[in-house]
Amino acid sequence: MLARKVDVIILNYPRLAPRDFPGGRLVSELFLNQRRLDIQPGATLFDAADLLGLKLPSSCGRHGSCHECIIQVTAGEEALNPRTENEDFLRGGYRLACQCRLERPEPVVHAHALRRGTPQIAASGRPVPVALAPAVTRGPDDTVLLDGEPIAQRRGPLLGAAADIGTTTVVLRLVDLETGQIVAAQSFENPQMFGGGDVMGRITYDRETKRRDLQQVLVAYLNRSLGEFCEALGAETDDIYEFVAVGNATMRDLLFGYDVQTIGVKPFMSVSEIEFREGQRETTALACRPTRLRLAINRKGRVWGAPLIACHVGADTAACVAAVDVERAARPVIIMDIGTNTELVVGHGERVLCASCPAGPAFEGARVTWGMPGLEGAIESVRLENGQVDYRVIGDAAPAGICGSGMIDALGELLRTGRMNMLGRLEDGDGRFLIAEAAGIYLSNKDISELAQAKGANIAGILILLRELGLTLEEVDRFYLAGGFAQYIDIEHAIRIGMLPRMPVEKFEKLGNAAIEGATALLCSTDLRRRLDAYVHRIGHVELENHPAFFGYYVEGMQFKASDEMAPAGV
Repeated sequence: MLARKVDVIILNYPRLAPRDFPGGRLVSELFLNQRRLDIQPGATLFDAADLLGLKLPSSCGRHGSCHECIIQVTAGEEALNPRTENEDFLRGGYRLACQCRLERPEPVVHAHALRRGTPQIAASGRPVPVALAPAVTRGPDDTVLLDGEPIAQRRGPLLGAAADIGTTTVVLRLVDLETGQIVAAQSFENPQMFGGGDVMGRITYDRETKRRDLQQVLVAYLNRSLGEFCEALGAETDDIYEFVAVGNATMRDLLFGYDVQTIGVKPFMSVSEIEFREGQRETTALACRPTRLRLAINRKGRVWGAPLIACHVGADTAACVAAVDVERAARPVIIMDIGTNTELVVGHGERVLCASCPAGPAFEGARVTWGMPGLEGAIESVRLENGQVDYRVIGDAAPAGICGSGMIDALGELLRTGRMNMLGRLEDGDGRFLIAEAAGIYLSNKDISELAQAKGANIAGILILLRELGLTLEEVDRFYLAGGFAQYIDIEHAIRIGMLPRMPVEKFEKLGNAAIEGATALLCSTDLRRRLDAYVHRIGHVELENHPAFFGYYVEGMQFKASDEMAPAGV
């Protein structure tokens, strides 16, 4: 059988005693992933991770060449050595743990590694809800076929991988292409964060460095996860014959090594979209051999990037459209894919519009003091009862931060109990709402302002697209919520704070990560690929920032009140 059960043991390490490292007296405190360690100068942060039992990725023997052991130093940089030559691609507080060495006993150093979810290896697997028709099939005499052409002759499983390359979080799946079963999955923080927290930051980094550092580090992390999957399954990476990638235009094109500068300036289009509109290519989908990207799958296989819709509305949204099947919907629907930028699709059949909301990465954890992606250790739910804060943490772990669903809950509860006004200001205390006292996790007035801007852009986009189509909320049949944390959003709280429009709760449907669902379906069905490729180019696009009503809706949307209470000026 292809999959076998893998037992995962989580160890809780106590505070460690000082260790003998050459080079001087103790550093009083080092915090790595919020765990305290006493250690002497001369040690690297990789050494510290070893002592704490934290597993950091590395495939170069800790020489700094693989660029995998990225950490973020949030305080105490003065106690560390200057960046080495191997770290010259990094910016801000980002370092390589193997190169980052403690040189002075003070100040206190605070750092954290990029977060990686534990690989989930399925004993049986969950089938994909499409008719199985993959590009990779088995022919006679153990021949492996790609689009009907032989590419290998070997025994073993026929595997494919699907990835949602988000700006903040990457989700990866491994699928048995003969059964359509998902046999392994993992999510991890996008290691490109050192290049900027949003797509414009990544585009600027790529322009200024003129190298492929962003591509290299992402591929290294993908290769590591694929290797872990195959090791756990008793398979080989040569058994993976196709890799399907979705993501916004910038993330997808960075993976393929394309120039992304055209996406950062008007008209904000990928090179592939420009060439498509000029008649130089038949599709905005991309395809290449894995060797071109140094992706560790069968070298005669294929890497396929799903088509874009328009501008910043990319392949991840196209995958959501495939997952929902907007083309065949009988009545109008709304898809809201909440991520670092929120993408919207409104309509059905041949009357469909899309837009990218300039929401920013706040609900993905960036720009919020204790924000983090929806990974283990994130507070995902918050309730206020009798003045007491009750919260739930992903993985039942110690709280390390708060993710988007937890932020929405906290805002809704603050508004419900009168501890925050409609302008988003806390009514009492020191301008902080303490959530997890022992860990010191809180939301500040500044954090709330970041979240207000994000949700204001989202609600403005919804109302403008409805207006452009001449639709009312009453005519919308289903409102699909997609995105990494959408599955855990409290709908009533989201309506209360004005992030979602006021509609009957039963009209909302949580899809979870619809982009990875769509990517998995596209991996398993070439028929779906052809249909999606033809459909996405018939979807209209609205550039919200240039729409005359956007500013009025946006200003109203930043306030914490229900959508039917909004009265945009000049609209």
